[in-house]
Amino acid sequence: MQQPLNGKLDTPGFSRRDLLRGGAVLTLPALMGVEALAAPVTAATTVADVYGPIGVKPIINGRGTYTILSGSIMLPEVRAAMAAAAQRYVHLDELAEAIGARLAELTKAEWGLVTVGCSAALTHASAACVAGGNPDLHVRIPNLAGFPKDEAIIPKHSRNVYDAAVRAVGMRVIEVETVAELEAAFGPRTAVVYILAGPNVEESPLTTRVIAERANARGVPVLVDAAAEVLTIPNVHLEAGAALVAYSGGKCLRGPQTGGLLLGRKDLVKAAWVSSAPHHGFGRSMKVGKEEAIGMLTAVEMWTKRDHDAEWKRWTSWLDFIAHRVSAIDDVTTSVEQPTGLSNRTPSLQVLWPRERFGIDGGWVVRELFTTDPRVALFPAERGKDASRTGVSVTPYMLVPGEEKVIADRLYAILSKPPRQEPAAVGPPAADLSGQWDVRIEYASNVSHHTLHLRQRGNVLDGAHQGDFVTRDLQGSIDRDVVVVRSNYNEEHGDALGYTFSGKVAGDRMNGTLDMGEYLSARWSAERHAKA
Repeated sequence: MQQPLNGKLDTPGFSRRDLLRGGAVLTLPALMGVEALAAPVTAATTVADVYGPIGVKPIINGRGTYTILSGSIMLPEVRAAMAAAAQRYVHLDELAEAIGARLAELTKAEWGLVTVGCSAALTHASAACVAGGNPDLHVRIPNLAGFPKDEAIIPKHSRNVYDAAVRAVGMRVIEVETVAELEAAFGPRTAVVYILAGPNVEESPLTTRVIAERANARGVPVLVDAAAEVLTIPNVHLEAGAALVAYSGGKCLRGPQTGGLLLGRKDLVKAAWVSSAPHHGFGRSMKVGKEEAIGMLTAVEMWTKRDHDAEWKRWTSWLDFIAHRVSAIDDVTTSVEQPTGLSNRTPSLQVLWPRERFGIDGGWVVRELFTTDPRVALFPAERGKDASRTGVSVTPYMLVPGEEKVIADRLYAILSKPPRQEPAAVGPPAADLSGQWDVRIEYASNVSHHTLHLRQRGNVLDGAHQGDFVTRDLQGSIDRDVVVVRSNYNEEHGDALGYTFSGKVAGDRMNGTLDMGEYLSARWSAERHAKA
């Protein structure tokens, strides 16, 4: 059972009467007559009228609050509040001041700010730490030449793809791994310490509390990235000594996907607002409209009133339904895994089966569900110690009523009559690709030249892929004239650059499609390097 996050989790659902009691800001939906917008979201809700005409097929989200899957479904009360907010003009400085005070009341933090996502909250917080609301400094960001403070300390356990939001301000990053390194890293130019919340922090010597004790003694604020966490009241990170904490609004809070929260020290949060639109300078592009601001405030109001225990029971009942349906198939087993920590706090269902007997693995089932109708997004299951079993993982976090039945039916249909996937026979290679190849890549609006150094042994390829800045190992294969080459590189801050070259070879030339994962696709061609 989910642990209570504050003292009000047993309060009944948020009603129109609650809206009227919540103050002027929250009476807007009732006054504007937007009851229709507050209708419950169900699996039967028609979305094809919006997405169908432009050829986009909606997804049943059994993975979680991933941005690429559009986060979460906004609460009806949030939709209603945003629709009402859109019908009046307000002065944004006055709105930020009022919302900041209300967020302080709700969250027990000193002050609050609505931002355009958690990443923007991190950027505005970083700008506040180097400029402090001083416009002479603010308008020069990200050129920090002449700034008194221009360094960010980031523990190694917190290096991640999202710390780009901190680096974007222009600060030099100092990475530390031990308490001794942390203490040595502090200096007169230290502006902030950034921490990515999670179990890796509390299981290391550099916990939030350890870092905050040393940072606070030197007057350096600690900024915690808690994007995917549930909102705790009082806030666990602020209580541990952090000065600032940032959250995503489009995840567990079920506010607008474009919303985020920055909570903490009043002076720094107010300085962060200075760096945000509508004010000019570096943060102008990160604009929060009155609609998102009211939507986020409503989401936080709702968080303090939602029946979290009832939500947990509902999620568990959905997983039980799916488990009961698929467990009727011989050799299919299920288990529910409970979460640890505060991030993406939801149970998940593991559905496993013997790979050899069924002839399909979890990855194939995930792709099949995602590419056929009705579309369902799941993850392959963690197999643990038993590599002979494979499967899928179902997360109920972002499902709406009725979708658990769709998932159960689709899994049952596949697993009750599994379409055995026999591996295709590999043919003799049409060429020996060993040697150096000069590669031309045509991106969306740019051309780059890379180099592939290939070694071929039968149908197997290995070697090196030399990119614009970094050389990484590659692996691949050749089946008759079909070539596939893959390389991966992980940046120290978490960015993963994966390249899959797929195409055909004809003599001393190759060409095809380049799959770059989240960075989409490109065209590529290659010629064998001419010897001088």
